[in-house]
Amino acid sequence: MTIEIGTTAPDFELKDQHGQTVRLSDFRDRQPVVLVFFPFAFSGICTGELCEIRDNLKIFTTDGVQVVGISCDPMFTLRAFAETEGYEFPLLSDFWPHGAVSSTFGVFNSEGGRAERGTFLIDKEGVLRWSVVNPAGQARPLAAYEEAIAAL
Repeated sequence: MTIEIGTTAPDFELKDQHGQTVRLSDFRDRQPVVLVFFPFAFSGICTGELCEIRDNLKIFTTDGVQVVGISCDPMFTLRAFAETEGYEFPLLSDFWPHGAVSSTFGVFNSEGGRAERGTFLIDKEGVLRWSVVNPAGQARPLAAYEEAIAAL
């Protein structure tokens, strides 16, 4: 079960693609953040979604929103993925304990060992304002992000 709109998002600590520790609370009182859980680096739909975000990053940055990708891939895989695709936002590894943060947000698929396509928009006070969860084979539309950010 995913967390509910209007509740405080659970804090977490994960390593990004460079091995740096990132906490959700790092953004509190500074800027909103959108968490983009994705199943696997280098897979077709995941690459397409993240490239669409990369190519339209101004939709987020104009309103001061930090994009953060999260998958259960190891840190080194995420580094190669970010470098190959030119992502200029953090990709966090939920590899170990495997899927712990994905589970906390209710998007871990234990049978597949991966996250579902869950997106969570958290305001700068740490409160969840919008979310969408799609199955692994169904991409999230960029327009949905735009509408949610506009409503902040």
